[in-house]
Amino acid sequence: MAGAIEPGRQVSAAPFAIELKGISKAFGPVQANKDISIQVAKGSIHGIIGENGAGKSTLMSILYGFYKADSGEILIDGQATSIPDSQSAIRAGIGMVFQHFKLVQNFTVLENIILGAEDGALLAPSISKARKTLAELAREYELDVDPDAVIEDLSVGHQQRVEILKALYRQANILILDEPTGVLTPAEADHLFRILRGLKDQGKTIILITHKLREIMEITDTVSVMRRGQMTATVKTAETNPEQLAELMVGRKVLLRVDKTPAQPGRTILEVENLRVTDEQGVERLRGVNLQIRAGEILGIAGVAGNGQSELLEVLGGIERGTGTIRMNGVELDLSGRHSDGQSRRADGIAHVPEDRQVLGLIMDFAAWENVAFGYHHAPEFQKNALLMDNAALRADCEAKMARFDVRPPIPSLAAKNFSGGNQQKIVVAREIERNPDLLLIGQPTRGVDIGAIEFIHKQIVALRDAGKAVLLVSVELDEIMSLSDRVAVMFDGRIMGERDPATTDERELGLMMAGIAGESAQ
Repeated sequence: MAGAIEPGRQVSAAPFAIELKGISKAFGPVQANKDISIQVAKGSIHGIIGENGAGKSTLMSILYGFYKADSGEILIDGQATSIPDSQSAIRAGIGMVFQHFKLVQNFTVLENIILGAEDGALLAPSISKARKTLAELAREYELDVDPDAVIEDLSVGHQQRVEILKALYRQANILILDEPTGVLTPAEADHLFRILRGLKDQGKTIILITHKLREIMEITDTVSVMRRGQMTATVKTAETNPEQLAELMVGRKVLLRVDKTPAQPGRTILEVENLRVTDEQGVERLRGVNLQIRAGEILGIAGVAGNGQSELLEVLGGIERGTGTIRMNGVELDLSGRHSDGQSRRADGIAHVPEDRQVLGLIMDFAAWENVAFGYHHAPEFQKNALLMDNAALRADCEAKMARFDVRPPIPSLAAKNFSGGNQQKIVVAREIERNPDLLLIGQPTRGVDIGAIEFIHKQIVALRDAGKAVLLVSVELDEIMSLSDRVAVMFDGRIMGERDPATTDERELGLMMAGIAGESAQ
């Protein structure tokens, strides 16, 4: 293949910021990393891609001192370096921005930035120093953020800037970002890329862990590919393409577009009329939403995060209360909260894959087989008698679902927290889709999911549609909305701005509607 370089072979004449030699790491019977060698040139943006569970995050956690390798060597600027913990990594000039941010939500930006890096027992000098340094860093790297803002009041994009500022404040020359755009809007992702290019121009070295091939092609200089715990190739980004990278990741050719026939809509499954939701602070989050979904079609909801999509999913799924009218198969549903919950919605034929799998989709400390059972454990096939569940049947059911959905590792007893993000998502999707619902509510179905799993999940959604089921899809990924949906509704400020046919619209028109400056409200 053009541009291919043997794993571990030098790809640049520039001095190496990082060299990993023969890194191996196992967790019990699971070999997360096996004899991995990689070289990262100074002042470059180096991408690391691979399927969920390929070992990318484990490798970077070793570099950042979260894990200790079973064998192998780490060299920083050509010097063998021991990194037993994250403080050692920080002293070596390494900073890491995790997929799930490590911020104290009720602290200010300044307090988060100095946390663990105070100059002494008195905080005033540290805060004064941090304020001055923060202003300089923000100006130099386009990382503007209010230093006195409380973290929980900031958007996800601004919280990510705080994480980057934390690393730069600690004088990081090497910055590791783990799935940095997984929770960002397209505009926020574009701004992040400008920041990364600015960091590179200042001589910083960036390691970007992502599953999004478009981002790899756009921002990186070099990309390394991992598969099943091993490094399969390192290539210069300019000498490869998305199709070749996808094949290296998965070990087979991958379809990068959704393959589906035209929808054959049938009877109306879901009707929503004048739906309104007001939050605990008295803010109206849904402002009279009207929509319909028919059997055999996918209705995609596009919009910038925070414009009511989450509340729409939650009220339809029985998590949130609302006012208005919702009819499922012609039967009006309770919205008051008195008789509405996830269990009653499942009885009405509604399955729900929530947007945040770790908060609403899984109990992270529970085993996979327990998570697969949640919500459906009262089914007759899982009852041993009137008092006891048949745990053996539940484990067998989980094992079968893991096989069908290619969950890795296929160990029902493993806690949900020990699976990669993409495999956690497969567990939730398998649980909900395989109960054959009339309506599937699915939020951010491929957030943090690799290219092979994306292809698989998309096929499952289309197969459900083709089986005559209705699907309500919420995603911040416009290309996902455009390629999966049969109709697209755009939400802005709690309202439906209008509907479009994916075949006759484009991302520009949808983007304007998402900003509330185009389209006619359907309300």
